[in-house]
Amino acid sequence: MKKILNPYSTLDGYSCFGCSPKNSLGLQMNFIEEGDAVVCHWSPRDEFQGFPNTLHGGIQATLLDEIASWVIMVKLKTAGVTSRLDTRYLKPLKMTDTPITITARIEGQRLNQVIVDASITNVH
Repeated sequence: MKKILNPYSTLDGYSCFGCSPKNSLGLQMNFIEEGDAVVCHWSPRDEFQGFPNTLHGGIQATLLDEIASWVIMVKLKTAGVTSRLDTRYLKPLKMTDTPITITARIEGQRLNQVIVDASITNVH
């Protein structure tokens, strides 16, 4: 397990909604490298609810999009942008005091496209 340092965090004007530690309205995600995966243990704040006690689906999609970008940066040493995001919600994600886990792995590459598999898990 290796903590991933955010190389952008010292740039002037950097305020990424997903990962900037300075964006008080954002997700403020931090990442670790675990084998072939990039992982984030993240605690949702109340303002990210959709229905009461349920994490908003758009926030869930943003968590997946953000970690997909980071796994490409860490594992392939390059940047990328999302061209397609297919998301299947299996059940509502309840708000808890325990962090949820977001994980991403590279599943394949075709020319200039990278296929990333990302998931969110919660023990509750």
